[in-house]
Amino acid sequence: MPHILAHAIEIATTILTVAGMGYFLASLLAARRFLRERRAPRPDCAPVAPTGRSSSVGWAPGITVLKSLKGLDPGMMDAFRSHCRQQFAGDFELLFGVSSLDDPAAAAVTALAAEFPERAIQLVECPSRLGTNGKVSTLVQLAAAARYDVLLINDSDITVGPRYLERIAGCFAPAACDAAMPPVGLVTALYRGRAHGTLASRLEALGIATDFIPGVLLSRWIEGGLHYGLGSTLAVRREALEKSGGLLALVDQLADDYEMGARVARAGFRVVLSTEVVETSVPAYNWRGFFDHQLRWLRTVRDARPGGYAGLVFTHGLMWALVNVIASGLSPLSLWLLGLSFFLRLAQAMTVGAGVLADHSVLANLWLLPLRDAAAMGLWIAGFAGDTIVWRGERFALKDGRLVKVERD
Repeated sequence: MPHILAHAIEIATTILTVAGMGYFLASLLAARRFLRERRAPRPDCAPVAPTGRSSSVGWAPGITVLKSLKGLDPGMMDAFRSHCRQQFAGDFELLFGVSSLDDPAAAAVTALAAEFPERAIQLVECPSRLGTNGKVSTLVQLAAAARYDVLLINDSDITVGPRYLERIAGCFAPAACDAAMPPVGLVTALYRGRAHGTLASRLEALGIATDFIPGVLLSRWIEGGLHYGLGSTLAVRREALEKSGGLLALVDQLADDYEMGARVARAGFRVVLSTEVVETSVPAYNWRGFFDHQLRWLRTVRDARPGGYAGLVFTHGLMWALVNVIASGLSPLSLWLLGLSFFLRLAQAMTVGAGVLADHSVLANLWLLPLRDAAAMGLWIAGFAGDTIVWRGERFALKDGRLVKVERD
């Protein structure tokens, strides 16, 4: 019986290793496809709608940037400054929301306004807790004060390039060649992580570049476009937001970014991935913080896309190859599969991390990839073992996408 079991494990891990190599190759091709699209010039199509401002640098509708704040995040002021230094022909404003003016983030916004007096910067107190998701509760109250038709939501630690608003706005440009297609309702963007100090922080940043983003690019290719949003950038037209149910419908959702994009898509609008890449600041996690954050993300994915979560079994090809080597007793075939799997994994990581995201830390941290993959596989298994998550020090149960507060004993 032990021999039969060992043989069964060898066969199963061989199949999973081959499937994993197929995933690495497919995500590599999806990344190459995105790179070709990014290099291709946009069609020269004249705007057909009177709203917004057309200029030599593109379509420039008015944009309101909404940021929900709670406390101070690493690199937050530099991230704020990057939004103030935009080379954008249109009008834009920055609205920052805090639940209380005693929040230390309020003083940071006041200092920002003094540093950039030429920018329309407003601090808004948003005291009402409308649901379990405090961030969305703040956004609902902020949106009521917004002046413009395009609302752009991103996190407090997101750093952007000087042409960020221009490139995001350009995706909304109504062009004659797109007349037969549904209008763009939401624009989102890829992101890279900037680690801070600890090994756990470096592993998380590496995972963004080599695990999460390859999956996004592959799903976009397979599904013929994106049908969800990424929290790094959620630029949405008011019409699309209202027809999809509005922000208020998301106040109990954990994956509010995913849900907003999914609802906009279901309402008949397109979700577009911008060519712009932004940067998020990864905190200097200790191991407990790292595992809590990873489990929160994984259980969110499991709840939002249960089939996709089960399909993550094929993304752990390198680990299945290592198990296959052990199960087969170092057979020549298993060693060959391990070598090929490792080569494809490195090619995927370098193409997406260095090529798509311009994340220069990926090459320096490639030696951590086996450790990252081992942690990712263990966390993926742990993601099946419950539905509770920890978010900003509070514990919640996740039920059908909704957050239910779990009271501590």
